[in-house]
Order: sequence, then C-alpha cells, then structure tokens
Amino acid sequence: MSRVCQLTGKKANNAFAISHSHRRTKRLQQPNLQWKRIWWAEGKRWVRLRISTKAIKTLDSKGLAAMAKEAGIDLNKF
Repeated sequence: MSRVCQLTGKKANNAFAISHSHRRTKRLQQPNLQWKRIWWAEGKRWVRLRISTKAIKTLDSKGLAAMAKEAGIDLNKF
C-alpha cells in the first residue's frame, strides 16, 4: 500500500538532505501516517483507516462523515 492519507491525500514530499559540508542529496519527507479505528456513527460500526496525524486532529472538529464526503470516499468499503 502506498503511503497516502486516505482522508486528506497527503503523500511524500521531495526534499534535500543537507550534510554538514552542505552537499545536497535527494530524500523524501514521508507523512506521519497511523492506522486508526474510528467509530462511524452513521454506519454504526468501526472503520479502519490509514490517516495522517493532522487528519486525526481535524476529525475531532469536523467529524468522520464530513471529512469522507470532502475526500470523496465511500466509508462502506472500509
């Protein structure tokens, strides 16, 4: 499975690793993804998603159904 947040779509960012002598080499900045079981009230069941920690914080204010609607995902498949 690719490292992409299922709710926000966050994915890896291209960046440079800069050494002490200031040599630059390419690297990836990966998002902080966590497997999370979230209670889906409308479906009356638990949903297991791989989401970023930023999305976990946003879930508290917006709610799962609203975020899933914005992302365009069907929670019945999870």
